[in-house]
Amino acid sequence: MSEKVKLSKDGSSIDFVQSEALPTSMKKFRQSPEIEGFYRFIYENDLQKEAYEILDRIINERRDQKLAQKMQQKNAAKEASQRVKDEAKEEARRQKDAAKAAELKKAQEAKEKADKKAAAAKAHSKGAKPVAKVAAKSLAPKAAAKPAAKSAAKAPVKGKAKKR
Repeated sequence: MSEKVKLSKDGSSIDFVQSEALPTSMKKFRQSPEIEGFYRFIYENDLQKEAYEILDRIINERRDQKLAQKMQQKNAAKEASQRVKDEAKEEARRQKDAAKAAELKKAQEAKEKADKKAAAAKAHSKGAKPVAKVAAKSLAPKAAAKPAAKSAAKAPVKGKAKKR
């Protein structure tokens, strides 16, 4: 572990010794050859402050991404629940409108049925009553007038009879 960090031939990157297995715990991760080489490079080149700033920036960016993702999920959940509520309200409104339409249709059918019954009764009553009324009117005055006329013809006029 006392060996120095190997730089690439052009000096732009670090050559790490890579292990085949991924570390399973935090302790094994810190002791892995890649991380030990990284720590050694930072320490030997006196880059602790810069490394801290870089890692802090990376941590903050990841935290902000997680928060943004959580907010996005929360907003998506709110939108979905609002959409469900709106759909439920719309369905309730449709059912209410359908019920009103059915009610109006029943009322209209009942009115039409009542109008038909009234028209039939009116037609029936118009057909029967005028004939009965005409017959009653035409027969009643003539019948009453004839006996009165006959009795008037048979009975002597009081004022005229005396003069003769």
